[in-house]
Amino acid sequence: MIVAFSITPLGVGEGVAEPVARAVKVVRESGLPNRTDAMFTTVEGEWDEVMDVVKRAVDAVAEVAPRVGLVLKADLRPGVTDGMTSKVESLEQHLDH
Repeated sequence: MIVAFSITPLGVGEGVAEPVARAVKVVRESGLPNRTDAMFTTVEGEWDEVMDVVKRAVDAVAEVAPRVGLVLKADLRPGVTDGMTSKVESLEQHLDH
């Protein structure tokens, strides 16, 4: 499965980079394939391991924020691995034509 999620620390003021960095650190240390951009962090793996990473990332932010918002989008496709890369490669091939 591929999960794209965004964690928003609430009640910490305008500067949210430090609390968000705590979440990204959890994801990167998980060992699962992942990618972070300006809006979302995407992680790929089995259901239980991905959801565990998301929970731990939320918990890391909750340690420094009184309230946490979570937006999550999941692509559940049994039997597919390396979907984060293969989906983009397929798109690029279509753009090249």
